[in-house]
Amino acid sequence: METIVLIAMTILMIGIGIRLIHLLNAQHDARIEAYRFSDPLPRPPGLPDDTGRRAHHTGADR
Repeated sequence: METIVLIAMTILMIGIGIRLIHLLNAQHDARIEAYRFSDPLPRPPGLPDDTGRRAHHTGADR
């Protein structure tokens, strides 16, 4: 009988932990979504338009 109670309590505590983590993640996502990030910095003169990694490789279309 004690083993069944221990297993039930363990499952219950895991469920509560999962729910708490889920709520904290949702709160964090809402906080990130509400934050207004600044505009990107202007591109320095002399740089090409595409500075991505694929633009620097000759065989990028593979």
